[in-house]
Amino acid sequence: MNKLIVSPSPHDDNYLQTSDIMFNVCMALVPALAVGCYIFGYPALIVAVISVASCVLFEFLCRKLMRRENTTGDLSAVVTGLLLAMNLPSTVPFWIPIIGSFVAIVVVKQLFGGLGQNFANPAITARIVLMVSFPSIMTNWVDPFYWRNPDAVASATPLAVSGDNLPSYMDLFLGNVGGCIGETSAFALLIGGLYLASRKIINLSAPVSFIGTVALLSFIAGDNPLYQILSGGLFLGAFFMATDYATTPISTKGKIVFGLGCGIITFVIRHFGSFPEGVSFSILLMNVLTPYIEQITRTKVFGAKEAEKVEK
Repeated sequence: MNKLIVSPSPHDDNYLQTSDIMFNVCMALVPALAVGCYIFGYPALIVAVISVASCVLFEFLCRKLMRRENTTGDLSAVVTGLLLAMNLPSTVPFWIPIIGSFVAIVVVKQLFGGLGQNFANPAITARIVLMVSFPSIMTNWVDPFYWRNPDAVASATPLAVSGDNLPSYMDLFLGNVGGCIGETSAFALLIGGLYLASRKIINLSAPVSFIGTVALLSFIAGDNPLYQILSGGLFLGAFFMATDYATTPISTKGKIVFGLGCGIITFVIRHFGSFPEGVSFSILLMNVLTPYIEQITRTKVFGAKEAEKVEK
């Protein structure tokens, strides 16, 4: 091979393709999804299948109508479908993940130019739209293993429980609590997050600052910090949505600022707001602020001078 050939970057033949990154994210989500299907049964699996299939179908149809290259092979639609499903209760009717998939893929992703052009995380935005539009359906949580008992009644997430009904730390860690399909098991999500970090798919700056901020502020406010970080969708949001390439800062300093902002907003909503959970709202709000964070935290080129303003 002629090594003197000049070509545009990247010059590393071993760099990861988009499909490789998305495949690794899918693998990282498998433990949490498996725990969710075990705890909430076949309804959870059905929701996940409908969500993934809808996202892939909407991406295919949208690219076809827009006469653009088919991008379903990069697996980004599969990841969006999995993340959306994991942010839904297992009790939702079949049309909920279909509507959510349409919002995520068509409205948030493709209408803004496709992968890498969207200003917000598609799955997070879809969940918020569904939560605001169908609050009773989106907050209809049930007890673990409810599918084994036909007489099971509605339950609540750990963040909405108080008094003597609080679950144990072990139940929170393993996922034996009520909630959305993929957010209950901190252990499974931690495995997935560490897997992505070991593969250098994600940087842990944002997740650590996100989770650490929630823990610190909860401690200062007199709440139980361990209970707060193990409950709700904090681990799911921190490891899998606050690390999205397109909607979060690039620099390490920017990622830390992003995580701090997410942690502060999450704590404020949980502690003072009417919603028991604030992870989704915090990530969406910080997605909007990402361009400004990038501008503030960008690295100054060594030896470069800023252009002088010319007065007219």
